[in-house]
Amino acid sequence: MFLSHQRHDSHIAGHVAFRLRSLHMIDCYLDVIDPYVGGPVETLADHIREEMGKCTQLLAIVSASTSTSQWVPWEIGVATEKSFPLATYSGQNHLPPEFLRKWPYLRSDADLDEYARVSKRTERTLLEKRARFGESVARRSATGDFYSELRAALRQ
Repeated sequence: MFLSHQRHDSHIAGHVAFRLRSLHMIDCYLDVIDPYVGGPVETLADHIREEMGKCTQLLAIVSASTSTSQWVPWEIGVATEKSFPLATYSGQNHLPPEFLRKWPYLRSDADLDEYARVSKRTERTLLEKRARFGESVARRSATGDFYSELRAALRQ
């Protein structure tokens, strides 16, 4: 899983990564410890794209600080192009900006736990569909299932 966030929200992203790893055994890419952070833009963009290529979904941490980020919207765009399951996490029961409500949004640790459960089911579904339909069709179908199931669980 790729955790997209603005540097100011590193503490929230760290909490999310810890919870997903420790409670749900979901590995997360989090750039707060990455040596490429702060390098030339082209190198960083290539590195982020490479790391996203190792992941199968994206969770974007959103807050008031996100509006100043050039990378979070770019990462959301890349994830959308790849048909990754995508959701946002704002914590503290805040709603994300309206344009981000296109995707499921998480506002609490309980929502994050539900996200983890649905994510694991989606991974299994993707593997099954991949064997029958091929990568592109399987990914779009599994991602659609992810959105439907997670929205239902979150009552969105």
